[in-house]
Amino acid sequence: MAPATQQPTPSPSEIITTHASSESNNDNIIITGKIYTRVRLATKSDLSHIYQLFYQIHEYHNYTHLYKATESSLEGLLFKENPLPLFYGPSVLLLEVSPTPFNEPTNEGFKPVLTTFDLKFPVVEGQVEEFRSKYDDKSDAYIAGYAFFYANYSCFNDKPGFYFESLYFRESYRKLGMGKLLFGTVSSIAANNGFVSVEGIIAVWNKKSYDFYINMGVEVFDEFRYGKLHGENLQKYADKGKIEEETC
Repeated sequence: MAPATQQPTPSPSEIITTHASSESNNDNIIITGKIYTRVRLATKSDLSHIYQLFYQIHEYHNYTHLYKATESSLEGLLFKENPLPLFYGPSVLLLEVSPTPFNEPTNEGFKPVLTTFDLKFPVVEGQVEEFRSKYDDKSDAYIAGYAFFYANYSCFNDKPGFYFESLYFRESYRKLGMGKLLFGTVSSIAANNGFVSVEGIIAVWNKKSYDFYINMGVEVFDEFRYGKLHGENLQKYADKGKIEEETC
């Protein structure tokens, strides 16, 4: 879960002072005044962007050596031919930004959430082509961040909750309040669809991230620790069943 970092600030000659506008500067677009956002459910057309964003969060944590996903494997994970009911399988919400308003959404299972933010400082979109949205014909929409979650189960409840796997924003879109929008949207989906909780791992070393989740109402249980059986230790069990069958 990535914390906010210092926003790149253009020189005074690059700043536009109109109410809501943008300017193209070589490969950069600078947005000032207002920024329009759309939170929507990811589709197959977003695979390349999801792959890049997942890589970036691994890069942030210095875990790129552990990143094993490909666009093909992500397609098999996120967009199965016979998917589970909406939000029960692995789900990705994308937050898009634009210097111009989004069209009113149609009802498509999950109705996209449209919001406007007043900017206190210019926002620089420095990867225009890499993160231009492919969702519809709106050419000035860019992928800013994502939330990744899926249904989980516990013997303590008779209904599922959400496991909130990760929340990430590209550097230009941090410190704008968009994390609250994205996490709040996931929480709203849970509350409105009979899920009993939203839970996940909170990095205690990351104070900004920790404080963010506490301020969003998350309760931290200090008496529990996160455990994981993986790698070689997991593979020790791979042939255990076969050996027991052969000795019966």
